[in-house]
Amino acid sequence: MSLSKEKLFSEFPPVSTEQWKDKIIADLKGADFEKKLVWKTNEGFSIQPFYRSEDIADLQITDSLPGKFPYVRATQKDNDWFVRQDIAVENFAEANAKALDLLNKGITSLGFKIAGEAITEANIASLLNGVLPEYVELNFTTCNLQSVRLIQILTSYFKSKNYDLSKLQGSVNVDFIGIILRKSHVKAEWVEVMTEAVKAAAELPKYRVIGINAYLFNNAGAFITQELAYGLAWGNEVLQQLVEAGIKPAAAAKKIKFNFGIGSNYFMEIAKFRAARWLWAEIVKAYEPKCDKACSNEDENDEFRCSAKINIFAQTSSFNQTIFDAHVNLLRTQTEAMSAGIGGVQSLLVRPFDQSYQTPDDFSERIARNQQLLLKEECHFDKVVDPAGGSYYIETLTNSIAQEAWKLFLVTEEKGFYESVQAGEIQKAVNASAVKRFGFVAQRREILLGTNQFPNFTETANQKIQVSNNKEQECQCETNSEIPVLNTKHLGEAFETLRLSTEKSGKEIKSFMLTIGNLAMRLARSQFSSNFLACAGYKVIDNLGFETVEQGLAAARKAKADIIVLCSSDDEYATFAPEAHKLIGDQEILIIAGAPACAEDLKAQGITNFINLRSNVLETLQELNTKLGINA
Repeated sequence: MSLSKEKLFSEFPPVSTEQWKDKIIADLKGADFEKKLVWKTNEGFSIQPFYRSEDIADLQITDSLPGKFPYVRATQKDNDWFVRQDIAVENFAEANAKALDLLNKGITSLGFKIAGEAITEANIASLLNGVLPEYVELNFTTCNLQSVRLIQILTSYFKSKNYDLSKLQGSVNVDFIGIILRKSHVKAEWVEVMTEAVKAAAELPKYRVIGINAYLFNNAGAFITQELAYGLAWGNEVLQQLVEAGIKPAAAAKKIKFNFGIGSNYFMEIAKFRAARWLWAEIVKAYEPKCDKACSNEDENDEFRCSAKINIFAQTSSFNQTIFDAHVNLLRTQTEAMSAGIGGVQSLLVRPFDQSYQTPDDFSERIARNQQLLLKEECHFDKVVDPAGGSYYIETLTNSIAQEAWKLFLVTEEKGFYESVQAGEIQKAVNASAVKRFGFVAQRREILLGTNQFPNFTETANQKIQVSNNKEQECQCETNSEIPVLNTKHLGEAFETLRLSTEKSGKEIKSFMLTIGNLAMRLARSQFSSNFLACAGYKVIDNLGFETVEQGLAAARKAKADIIVLCSSDDEYATFAPEAHKLIGDQEILIIAGAPACAEDLKAQGITNFINLRSNVLETLQELNTKLGINA
């Protein structure tokens, strides 16, 4: 049987796409196919409910192989990646001890953040004592103005230890554009410093010394195509400046490292990394890079194709991390890490789940490390190259993201990326996307589990919030206050501010579910209302049901409720709501759960508070807090 070549499904007649769609439309029973099943993404394209082989038949990218130009499937023939953890260096001996400890716990990539004034030969030697650079990726972030000196010190140190410089892998994060985006810090001689850094790293062929920190867009709330397009435009700006400064295209491209963020949109993030490899390869190809020596990577035009291989360091997003129900951050970072692993990055950093409210402790750092190690050792994500390749859905996503990102890339290039950053246009575009996403969260069109949906009813968080002592190591360059900066608020911040204000007020706000009438509707609406109001930190008192409104009101007042939510069916509200309104008067806040047809009649009687699926959850809760005398 195992040797049989019989096609098991040959006896079944083929089913066309039209037949599938006709069946789906029939099952929708009159509902609009486009409105019900087609997802309109924020990235500018639509996603269909199903895909078939014909959807990718004309895509050239499906014919590419791992390790082959344009590298859609991979830049290498395996899927191994470096497991990274960062260390903020204040005491070099302590940082060295921590680094050695991490290397014994599965870390294969270290990131050191060092103050510029601390860059000395002695300090670097102390930091790297006992670390074997031939077996671990080393990454450094410091003041841009000290970066060239750091590269020189590293090169000298590696030589003094007789390491094979051709085997050493790592990076120095020289980034003058990122500090404009975040801090409005401007340095006129940025191109000269970058050029010197590339020259200084010539003896370290596998060290990338120019950082394209596109994760800044991710953490500011950018949509996926924005992060990709602006990141590529940033990379192209740097590459062009280096070439004009006299660095050969191949040499310049091989010194650039892309640092992307990872959002929670699982499949689209996988496609983003695939699209990034493809588009960057095409950009580098346009510079016609040549190799100075005989090279097996040359194509028929003697172009040095391996210089078009993007190097991606990915880190899980900080934009969607939450303070309340913080262990949900583990779920977010796990799916994000999976996207990066399947997407084929070169190195990966998982943020600890408690980073949003305190300096991560040993436990949270260990969990973050193990999230990656489990993907490798238990799930074998590193054993298969581009497992998403050939998927009708992800191949289509890759193409769609690439097309939309390329459009934005071309528009940005026409204006000039650096000029757009100085004019604040990039920052404004990303911040506008963040505002949209804040609105989506307020309306529950984007869900943050534990924050704007299904909160932990009894949790308090004010006592666990600490001020982080980790200071960013960056240049104190000239500041231009006229240049706007990227958004720094995270996605759930408004909800967290709301709930913390309730907590800090010292008041125990009680919301009472007055359930009455139709059993199914009253239970469904009490559950919805409980989750709704718990997002503000109110204590929820649910009930199985009451025979009369008077009975329910008596129980509510016995519980000393501040808010009474009437939960019933639409038809019954016409009777129950006016009765409840008359009995309650101005003593408690009456809320009607739902959007009954009689809503306008009820409003005419003075009943003004309604909560339902169309409600802006954030605005409604903020108004309630104001009525309850709780200040933000």
